[in-house]
Amino acid sequence: MDKEKKDIASKSLSQIAWHRLKKNKLSLFGLFIIGCAVLVAILGPLIRPDGTPKSNDQILEITTKKPGFSVEILKVTKNQKEKELSAWDYISEGVENDFVTVPIYDYSFEGYNLVVEKYTGANVNNGQILKYNIADILYSLDHNDVTESNGFLDFYTIDGGKQHVAVADLIARVKEENIVSQKYILGTDKYGRDLLSRLMAGTWISLFVGFISVFISLIIGITLGSLAGYFRGWLDDLVMWFINVVWSIPTLLLVIAITMALGKGTWQVFIAVGLTMWVEVARVVRGQMLSLREKEFVEAGRALGFTNARIIFKHIIPNVLGPVIVISAINFAAAILIEAGLSFLGIGAQPPQATWGKIIAEHKGYIITGKAYLAILPGVAIILMVLAFVLVGNGIRDSLDSKAVDDMPTV
Repeated sequence: MDKEKKDIASKSLSQIAWHRLKKNKLSLFGLFIIGCAVLVAILGPLIRPDGTPKSNDQILEITTKKPGFSVEILKVTKNQKEKELSAWDYISEGVENDFVTVPIYDYSFEGYNLVVEKYTGANVNNGQILKYNIADILYSLDHNDVTESNGFLDFYTIDGGKQHVAVADLIARVKEENIVSQKYILGTDKYGRDLLSRLMAGTWISLFVGFISVFISLIIGITLGSLAGYFRGWLDDLVMWFINVVWSIPTLLLVIAITMALGKGTWQVFIAVGLTMWVEVARVVRGQMLSLREKEFVEAGRALGFTNARIIFKHIIPNVLGPVIVISAINFAAAILIEAGLSFLGIGAQPPQATWGKIIAEHKGYIITGKAYLAILPGVAIILMVLAFVLVGNGIRDSLDSKAVDDMPTV
């Protein structure tokens, strides 16, 4: 027995499975894609170019601009106090900008005012001329009473009270902090929103709908499958009848019906998808339970006086988790597809929530134009995410296969 075989012989079954999985390059690629998606979803507004809630900062003057487009943006501070957000709200939604974004074509300073020509996107810009007080651009003013004397501005802010600042310093700050060049790596959508940010925000919805749906399906499927397989008899007949009824209804049709009953919204979609995915889990758990309930360790548990609940949940279910994990990975991919389909039909997460299916629906008319990428890019994101979970599911299945002998030690 060589060194590698000896090392494997000393490992647990889970370690052997992980050793096999690491040799599967396609599964590792899937894990890499999932890992990147998880990071994008968790970091959320921290790494998105547009960190506003649902990446919904609309600038109608720059709609459907091509990838790599850049424009100068003027940030005008809003006259309001800062809002406090919880960590969950910050991650799941984002932070509302404390400024108004104005795309500009040209600008100049006149005294303590900034005069700008708005960007229109036309060949000859000919945009609206706007005038802003530089103090109002930088600060949240308590009121618009700004006075100038000897090169200084006197004004009142919401938080800091009376301010006395040199005009030259304010102009320098406006140039450095409030007039910025913004680049849109993937361009903008039909509402002037950053397409890259919208795709990144959609990652959170896709992963979360998969997680919640799989969690609900595991709770229902494992419970019903365990009870039916262990106790058999009339309970098994009843559960199997219920499984066959649910199985006979098309999944998408059932999801739509549940969504209509619960109402349109993000959480309703999570619940609806989860309530349709427990069937596969229940069938697999029931089949495994029918086999394992006759094993010696189960008989030993009964002889020792263990309760049925302890035998089922502490001794049998840990032995059926392998197939359940594989099914969960496939169900995760299916949940992402179903959510995208529901959003495309308009009965999933509602606008302005960013979802990949909704982005496709909003831009499907551009498929036959030179801007087909607006609908293709979210489609590619869906394909990559679904493919990643399928590859990982197949890799887990192969690594847990007890018949695989390529890595098993020889005696």
